Formats: sequence, structure tokens, C-alpha cells
Amino acid sequence: MKLITWNCQGAFRKKADFILIHQPDILVIQECEHPTKLIFNSDTTKPNDILWFGDNQHKGIAIFSYSDFKFQILEEYDENIKLVIPISVTNTNNDVHFTLFAIWANNRNDPNGRYVEQVWKAVNYYEQFLEGQAILTGDFNSNRIWDKQHKTGNHSDVVDKLAKKSIWSVYHTYLNQQQGEEEHPTFFLHRNIEKPYHLDYCFASSELYEQIKSMEVGNYDDWIAYSDHTPLIIDFDL
Repeated sequence: MKLITWNCQGAFRKKADFILIHQPDILVIQECEHPTKLIFNSDTTKPNDILWFGDNQHKGIAIFSYSDFKFQILEEYDENIKLVIPISVTNTNNDVHFTLFAIWANNRNDPNGRYVEQVWKAVNYYEQFLEGQAILTGDFNSNRIWDKQHKTGNHSDVVDKLAKKSIWSVYHTYLNQQQGEEEHPTFFLHRNIEKPYHLDYCFASSELYEQIKSMEVGNYDDWIAYSDHTPLIIDFDL
């Protein structure tokens, strides 16, 4: 199962072909337009399943299946944590089942925290679903370097909470990186190579992490023409 998350910075219909070259099974896209506006090229591969969430029809979060994976929103979904979406993922043979949290930490309507605080609220509210096989992935809009700006629910609080559930950042664990000292940025402010940050993550429970075959962070030169973010690409041997 190849999982890709990417903040496409809008107009995904014009950029889909560039990410689909990597043949994802599940694709999580932030700043994606509403499905009614997704008019792809005639030869662009069409998804087999799609979910979309957001207030702005030009920029929401979309979850696509390009294989036999099917999505079901959990009944416990809390619309107040608008863009952290808990999804039950299964396949046709029912031999794969995990909870996917698709994330775009950007809730402008929450006066108590619109960025990493959204993820903090989610990992506490959905705590029961973190006991099984789970993946949390997307644009967290956060990094350890900004911890002091948040009294509670900062980046390190989220990482520590997930670690207690044996859920690990794939990038940091796989490439032996330290939080806040990442060698591979996923975001370039104003698309400026001199302003790099690591804001995008994939966390996986230990059983799923043990099945990772490869992981990759897109590089600046390949992606900057399309977005200020680069994708995370993780291949699981499920």
C-alpha cells in the first residue's frame, strides 16, 4: 500500500498527473478543490473512492483511493475538529483494516487554536482509536521549533501523546531524524528555498510501521513549480 500526503496549494485538477506518477493507493491532498470542481484531463487516472471536507470549495482536504481500499467516516467524527478526519479503511478482501486520520491543521473558526492544537484535540478526542492500527498523516502546520508559542497542545505534546500509544513519526524513525532538526523540509515559505520548514508528517502505529518498505520526501526542485509543499511517500507491505 503506497500512501502519499501532499498539500498541493490549490488547483489539484491541474496537478494530479504529477503526483499520480508515483502510483498511490491512498492519496491525502490538502488545499484540494471540491470534487464537483475536479475536472481532470481525459487521460488522468480517476479515483475509485473519494472523501472531501472543508468550508471553502476551492481549498479543502480530499482523500482518494486508487486501489481497492474503501473509506468510511467514523460515526464519532467531531465536526468541531473540522479538518482532522477519522476514516475506517478496508479493502475488498477484508484482510486490511486500519484507522486513517487525514489531517490539514487549519481551522480558522476555532478561537482556541487553529493549527497544531487541532491535532492535539483530535488525538485526545479519538484516543480509543489510537489503540489499534492507526495512521495519522497530512499537513500539521507545526514543528517542535514553535513549541513555546503554544501553552498546551504543542507539537511535542502531540508527538509524546502518540508515542505513549506506540505511534511513531515514519520520517523521524525511518531516517533517524530528531524532531525540530529535520534535514528534509516539506515546506518552503513563499516557495523560497532559503525559508525551509518540516510541517508534513505521517505517524503509524508500531505494527504498521514494521511493514514499511520505503519512505521518501519530495525535493524542492521536483515540486516547487506546483506547490510550496513537497509530498511524503510511504510504501507499506500490507
